[in-house]
Formats: sequence, structure tokens, C-alpha cells
Amino acid sequence: MSTLSVLVERHGSLSGADLEWLHLLVGDWQVASDLAFADLVLWLPTTDGDFVAVAQCRPSTGATVHYDDVVGSRVPEGQRPQLRRSLDERRQLRSREPRWFGSYAVREEAVPVVRDGRAIAVIARQTNLGGARTPSRLELNYVEAADDIFAMIANGEFPAPDAPTGPRRGAPRVGDGLVRLNSEGEVLYASPNALSCFHRLGALGDLVGRSLVEVTADLIPEQRATVDESMPLVLMGRAPWRTDVEVGGVVLSLRAVPLTESGQRIGAVLLCRDVSELRRRERELITKDATIREIHHRVKNNLQTVAALLRLQSRRMTSPEARDALAEAMRRVATIALVHDSLSQTIDESVPFDDLVGRSLRLAADAASAGAHVRTTVTGTFGSVPAEDATALALVLTELVTNAVEHGFDGRTSGTVEIVVERDDDALRVTVLDDGSGIPEGRGAGSGLGTQIVQTLITNELRGTIEWRPRPEGGTAVEVCAELRTGRDAAQLG
Repeated sequence: MSTLSVLVERHGSLSGADLEWLHLLVGDWQVASDLAFADLVLWLPTTDGDFVAVAQCRPSTGATVHYDDVVGSRVPEGQRPQLRRSLDERRQLRSREPRWFGSYAVREEAVPVVRDGRAIAVIARQTNLGGARTPSRLELNYVEAADDIFAMIANGEFPAPDAPTGPRRGAPRVGDGLVRLNSEGEVLYASPNALSCFHRLGALGDLVGRSLVEVTADLIPEQRATVDESMPLVLMGRAPWRTDVEVGGVVLSLRAVPLTESGQRIGAVLLCRDVSELRRRERELITKDATIREIHHRVKNNLQTVAALLRLQSRRMTSPEARDALAEAMRRVATIALVHDSLSQTIDESVPFDDLVGRSLRLAADAASAGAHVRTTVTGTFGSVPAEDATALALVLTELVTNAVEHGFDGRTSGTVEIVVERDDDALRVTVLDDGSGIPEGRGAGSGLGTQIVQTLITNELRGTIEWRPRPEGGTAVEVCAELRTGRDAAQLG
């Protein structure tokens, strides 16, 4: 399906500011749809004099009109005159008679979307009358609040540029609880769910006629060190913001939608939701993430201590073979420590591998070059690698680079090792290229400890293959193919 921006560019002639206004509207019109019990379709006037649907919204509080998506379609012939008149006259128009969609009737209303005194689009407000019944007090208050919001749209006063339109966990919705406020912040109506929310917070009795900011202030303990500065503005309906109120372990998420008429505030709609359990789980996750990062940090420190002990031990060795073996062990431990260092700095169980591989390969090349100048380059990107694969992959690359420098550049003063990366989702191909002396004829990849470690890690940990081959221009190419774990595979492993 085409996006709003694409459809506007294809069919309309709006400025960037007008398009941004429509984005703000679509980002916040679910509230109006739920309050009105109505489907909303945003119709854009096209350059050829017609209308095309660029966005739609279904109510979560009532039956929908459009079971199929209408975005991208042209306006029905019978609806076009009403939309055109609403656009030209910049006023709301309601059909005298309902229009029939198959077996059910639909009440239609056209609402111009006005910005800076110009109508740039039209909203079709369509209410399914199939389940019509005598409206309750809650429904009457919902619809009255919706009427105020649509009047603001037609006057260019909605949406508010600083309204919290983006997605957010725990954001209150119309059905979670609704409070209507007058211009002074006093409660005109509170839905049953809203009353339950404030009762759990500790407010007793009915809320109608009371100042909500005073009710809430009486519940907050005096010893509370900090209180969100935006809370009074939200509770009085003066600003289109969100805030949380916490008392005795109960947390309410509040969102205000100020209602205005000709620029003057006439009241507000306040949405509320009990998010106590959600916030508790979020705190647990934050604590757990911090604990995991601390564990990785301590493992990194312990591994660095082990590497330091191996370095001290190697200095006491008189045998060159023993000293080299300890140096190789120290290098491998340091590589694993780099992985845990990266994990200790992120909340995800994945490693930004491009940063890590740059440090790791430089260390490996410098340690193995024995005074020669070896340049390492990386072409392509690794992206994020799951923690379960990061250690094995880092060790494999370190061993391959070390092997290329030690054996390919023996007796030379300079050389180049290039890492070429190709990644397609979870499929990873890495080629290590050097311009050294190449593989001696008849020896193949060799059977040293480093080669055995590489083959074991690739087969068992990375579920892949490795191939050594000589390069025609001189040197060696080692190609590693691996299948990285997905998030689901990692979770099952854990």
C-alpha cells in the first residue's frame, strides 16, 4: 500500500508544510475516530479535480464502515459533491439522509482540514448506524467531545504541533478512561473506567465538579522529592502533553487534548490509563539490562586480568615456542574480552561488529607483524551480530588475519590484508585476502592449532564452511560462509 507522502506527491500539489500538517493529523486522529464511533477517511483533492483517499482510520469503540482498505481509491460518485462543497466553503457538512452500504445505513459528514486559513483536504466522518440504539451518557459525552475536535480541525486548530502523536507504550486510549474538563480544569464528566483509575490512585467519591489538579495534588505525599512539572498543565487540560502520576505503587498515564474555539480554550479531554503493571515490568527490564551489562563488564575485566597474567608468564619463559604459545593464548583471550566490552555498552544482546572488528584486526596484525608494516582494510559492513555468534566470529577473523600476517609476510617489510564482507539478512560471507607469499604447494591450509580452532568454530558455532585458495595475482584468499542466529534462535538457545 502506498504511503500518505507517496499518494500526495502522485496526486496532489501540497507544500511541505501542508503535508506535514496532514501527517500530524493522521498521527493523532485515532482519538477523534474513537470518540465519534466513526470511520475517518482523508480525501485529498487531486490535480485533475477529483479526490483520492490518502489515509483512513477505523474506530475501536464501534462497528466499522469500511472492512476493506480504501486508501489509494477515488471517491464514490455520490460522495464527491459533498466533499467538494465542504472544501470550497471550508465548513462541516452533514448529509440529510444516511447512505446505504449494502445492508446497513451510514451517516456521513464532511469536515474540511484547514491550515493557515486554507482547506487542504477533507475528512469523511462515516458512522455505521447498523447497531444504532438509544445513546448512553458515556456515548453522548464521547460524541460531544468528538464534535469539538472536528470543529477545531475545520478551524485549523487541530492537530497541535507539540502533541505526542508518536507511538508509546502505555499511551492512554479513549476506551481506557475519559474525563471531560471545563476551561477551569473542573470535571464535567468522568467515564466509569476513568473513575476506577482515580479510585485506585486513592481519590474517593465522584469527580464531577471538582478540580482534578487539586484532587491529584492531595493524593501525592508531601515528602515526594520530584514531581513532573507538566503534570498540573495536563490535569487542567492546558497543554496537549502526557504525564504519569504515581501514588503508592499505582501509576496513571494521562494525556490531555485541549479543546479550543476561535483560539480560546473551552475545555479539554483527558485520557487516562492504569499502567502500574506495565511500568513495573519496564523497571524490571531496566534492572535486568543493567545487571547483564554489569556481568559483561566484569567478564571483560576478568579476561583482561587473565591476559595480563599470561603476558607476565610469557616474559619468564626461556623457550621461544612456549613464549609464542602464551602470546597466542593472550591474543585470543583479549579478542573475547573485546566482545564482552562491546556487550557491556549496549542494552541489546547483539554486538555492533564493525566497531569491534576494526579494533580486533588492528591488534592482531600489529601483534603478528614483528615490526613489518601491515595495513588492514574492511570492505562492506557486518552490522549487528548476535552475542552468541560474535565471540566465535571475532576469534575466527583474528586467527585468519594473524595467520596471514605471520606466514604470508614472513621476511617482508609491508603488506595488506583485506576483509571483504557480504551480508544478506542472516547469511554472512567473509573473504580474507592477503598479498603475501601464498599457500605453499601441497601443504593446503595446514594443521596448526589456529587452523583447528577456526575450522571447529565455523563448523560448530557458526554453522558454516571455510575454503582456502591461492590468488592468481599472488597471496591467499580465505572464504568463510556462516549462518548467523536469528533473534528467535538465540532465545531458544537461552
